[in-house]
Amino acid sequence: MKTRILTAAILVPILLLLVLVAPKSVAAVVLGILLAIGAYELLYRTKLVQRPRMVLVSAAMAFAVSIWSYFSSIHAYFIFLIMAFFMVMYAEMMLDHVKVHLDMVGMCFVGGLIIPYLLSALVRILMMNIGRYVILIPFVVAFLSDTGAYFVGTKYGKHKLSPVVSPNKTIEGLLGGLAFSTVGMLLYAIILDWPLKFDVNYGLALLYGVVGSLVGTFGDLCFSVVKRQTGMKDYGNLIPGHGGVLDRLDSLVLVAPLMEAFLLTIPLVVV
Repeated sequence: MKTRILTAAILVPILLLLVLVAPKSVAAVVLGILLAIGAYELLYRTKLVQRPRMVLVSAAMAFAVSIWSYFSSIHAYFIFLIMAFFMVMYAEMMLDHVKVHLDMVGMCFVGGLIIPYLLSALVRILMMNIGRYVILIPFVVAFLSDTGAYFVGTKYGKHKLSPVVSPNKTIEGLLGGLAFSTVGMLLYAIILDWPLKFDVNYGLALLYGVVGSLVGTFGDLCFSVVKRQTGMKDYGNLIPGHGGVLDRLDSLVLVAPLMEAFLLTIPLVVV
């Protein structure tokens, strides 16, 4: 636990500098690198795809999706990216259809395109007009939910939430995550309202916190079941106490695009 807390204490200031101070292009590049590592973790470390060239192309695609999100107005480029990725993956299967199966190609699409597109919602939020002010919302929701679930579940957890997929998760932890996420969003809304003078909808802040926490928990379980099926404890060891990139960003895979959709359809802040 000490390693986990110490690592978080180091990474949180870096995250704040990256999304609040650093040029947005730097944030896109850093996320792209993390997405490329995540693609490698999901495909190669799990042994779901053992063809290095396919993994490399998927990692490159994951990086490209983040960069495209930085230039999100140029939608035609994204179409070209998808077409090229599709053609390369199926060309691999045509070259060796005995060893390269459709499920491998499908996993490359998941690791190189779908997950990166969902997570690169962080870049698209940052590129909004008030992106610097709302970019922390998905992190507040996901990370506080994880933190609440961890500490409350460790101390009070008795009833298993999903014993087969993730034996350590409990219903008490789920409720703790809901509470942490909701309180966190209310505090975030207060900061946007009072010091920053934005017109904030507190009812939507509650909605963001509750729904985001539930969706984040589901995302966490999605990645846990993959680890369960592939016999892995963690996706990697890049982040001490937390595992790999996907171990840390698993809940954000669904929380980030959900917050992007919320901000576009039912915005928390009125400019």
